[in-house]
Amino acid sequence: MYAIVAGGGKVGANVARSLLRLGNEVTLVEQERDRFERLEDEFEHQVQRGDATELHVLERAGIGRPPDIVLALTGDDEDNLVIAQLAREKYGVEQVIARVNDPRNQAHFDLLGISPTVCATSSIMALVEHEVPEHDLIHLLELRKENLEIVEVAIDRDSPSAGKRVEALELPDGARLISVMRSGRAEIAVGSTQLEAGDQVLAILEPGKEDELRRVLLRR
Repeated sequence: MYAIVAGGGKVGANVARSLLRLGNEVTLVEQERDRFERLEDEFEHQVQRGDATELHVLERAGIGRPPDIVLALTGDDEDNLVIAQLAREKYGVEQVIARVNDPRNQAHFDLLGISPTVCATSSIMALVEHEVPEHDLIHLLELRKENLEIVEVAIDRDSPSAGKRVEALELPDGARLISVMRSGRAEIAVGSTQLEAGDQVLAILEPGKEDELRRVLLRR
């Protein structure tokens, strides 16, 4: 596989190392002179200096081949937007992954149809929510291309769904229960599955349906 990695910070450099270790061909693009010189000592001819938002820099990196994948991993969301758009729209690269540094900018990537994206802040917050029992509904995974997300819901003894079968629940349109975890064992959620206090329920739903799902499962 041939990959172009834009951004030679810690994230970009570590990704490039991992790809090379797996036997892939990589070109790493870094704009800052000092960082480029440090990377050049390690990566030699596999690192190029320049602004990856500029066409001639991307072409020098080999985007015209085209690469199998372009990873826009700079510390600037605007740059990552531009790089991802250029790779996909101008050069026809089919696989593009972009880094989102500020979760507030995710909507811009979504609007332009840039997917998948990786946001360390959002990933860490999802882990925090998973570990903090005060959160009754946790976002686990977003399937942006499919316009779906997977959430985890903790059923307690005051939940209106406790003691009810799945088939008796008035789930919102665009929401389905996937599985139920009870006492460390998981089972597929079917119509006859009865929810109990202490259950951890996985659900798949369309974005924006969380409040409706919460009302059905958690609040009277």
